[in-house]
Amino acid sequence: MGNLISLPFKLLKTTGDFYGGFFHYFCGKGRHSPYMLGAESTFPYLKPKKTDDAETLLHKQNARIHLFTLASAFYLYNKPHYRKNSYREDLIDNLRNVAIPGTGLPLSLFVRSKLTALGFVLTASPICSLISSLHLWIRTGFKSSISQEYATRLLAPNDWFTYWRMNCRVAGLHALLNNVPAGYQMENKWTFLKEGKERGVPISPYLESPAIVVKHRNEEGGLGIFFYRNATDGGDWIIQERIQNSDWVSSLLPPNAPLSTFRVITQSHASIDLEKEAKVEDITALSCVFRAGRKNAATDHDSILFDIDVKTGLIRGGTTNAHWYKLGLHNTLPGRCNWRSFHGEYETHPDVEGLEVTGKSVPDIKGMLKLVEESHLKLCPDVPFVGWDVVLSADPKVPVCLLEVNLSCNFFRGTFDKKAYLDFIDDALVKLQEQRLLADKNKTVFKPNCI
Repeated sequence: MGNLISLPFKLLKTTGDFYGGFFHYFCGKGRHSPYMLGAESTFPYLKPKKTDDAETLLHKQNARIHLFTLASAFYLYNKPHYRKNSYREDLIDNLRNVAIPGTGLPLSLFVRSKLTALGFVLTASPICSLISSLHLWIRTGFKSSISQEYATRLLAPNDWFTYWRMNCRVAGLHALLNNVPAGYQMENKWTFLKEGKERGVPISPYLESPAIVVKHRNEEGGLGIFFYRNATDGGDWIIQERIQNSDWVSSLLPPNAPLSTFRVITQSHASIDLEKEAKVEDITALSCVFRAGRKNAATDHDSILFDIDVKTGLIRGGTTNAHWYKLGLHNTLPGRCNWRSFHGEYETHPDVEGLEVTGKSVPDIKGMLKLVEESHLKLCPDVPFVGWDVVLSADPKVPVCLLEVNLSCNFFRGTFDKKAYLDFIDDALVKLQEQRLLADKNKTVFKPNCI
């Protein structure tokens, strides 16, 4: 009975921390003062206490970072982005196929203006967090804590979407305030392939032919002919032979599965101070996920996401984030779209009965992680995060190769050392806020410098 009476007050306290913390960094003292850590921090909410355990301290650190970067999105909104003319454009592009599960509405609808985006953050965040906490309470047979789940969802959300957007905001700030370091050019797929080849990085092989011609099988005469000019000849298309999964990877997949890659995330401490020489110990591999493609799928974007222990290579349970990509109002109907998925839901591939994936070990996981860490050092040590798409291929000439890089990357629900991740972002934000305050003082006008 006591918990029921105190619940509204706990929810109100959490909501007050959210609004207070957000506006502190949006337009309050936190926006116009250095980003300080520990006891020196100007952040007046969720102050660490001596009596806090490690989990509570991590929650408070996560909340501070989340609210700072969330508020920073509005600073970035109309400013140039390294991929687009503005952060707004990049935001709309990236959210056009993503919806809050069960709503069917693409999130791009809500970020087309700064005002609607602000209104969405201030209303949808507490509403969705409350619904989520009630949903979990029901799913667990009324055993979970509504107030704790609400505090997690609102202040320190740990879902894949929030981590993705947090990485995007850090990358956006870093690129803007450092005049788009050279490493951001790696997001251009052709630049990545050329630079990778020149610097001895094993990248997916491409053809040197100037162009290919494609003819539709049921069109006569000069109709149905398409010319694709190769990037090697100044065109827009990267033409290459199809890469096949290795025998080991194929053994974990259903028939007619697509090329299935491993998503590895690395972070670079060398990106914080660009005047220092980067060293291999500055690069850390955080997570690894096997994207096991579905039967008859064109790419592994339709996949089961199997988490991998980066220390041992052991494949853990699989899950999915497909419910975040269900668009259309029909997905609001009961049973059409899951509200959430849980880690470890799959031990076998759902497209083949009895096809075990969990419990297998990735061959030479240390070699794979060493490859991406060295590649981060060679190609873009001046970039905070890189998401590598690693292929174990059937080609004996390139048994392991890199398909592409993603610099505003997501973890695809892989587990990682959260403390190491948050500490790195804290250190980065100290430097980035210092640069932002200097830009404010100098009244810097940022000009588009996209890749």
